[in-house]
Amino acid sequence: MIVKSLEEVKGSNDHVDDQNWESRRFLLKKDGMGFSLHDTIIRAGTESVFWYKYHQEAVYCVEGEGELEDLTNNKTYKIQAGTMYALNGHEKHRLRAKTDMRMVCVFNPPCTGRETHDEEGAYPRPEETTV
Repeated sequence: MIVKSLEEVKGSNDHVDDQNWESRRFLLKKDGMGFSLHDTIIRAGTESVFWYKYHQEAVYCVEGEGELEDLTNNKTYKIQAGTMYALNGHEKHRLRAKTDMRMVCVFNPPCTGRETHDEEGAYPRPEETTV
């Protein structure tokens, strides 16, 4: 059984802080669950382009407000507390945060823990990362 608190993850090696976001990673590849689980803050007033070419991601917004633009078809969706979106087709997308947004994110295949986005907004291929 794995039990962790947010306070344990904050400031640890499983806490990645970037300019537009920070990700507190509760479950990772090393935990053997087949997915990773992240508590992510998207900072107010930021705009980020993401493209998970090698991962599928599901996101549940628990706090805040913003919008998601699907760059594959130019559709825009309002994201607020209680909204979920899933990138089941590896869609390149832009996330604009009106307020701080707190998101619960699940990745498959699981992240190793130290991933950050490359110039295209992607994480590296899973076989290119180590635990």
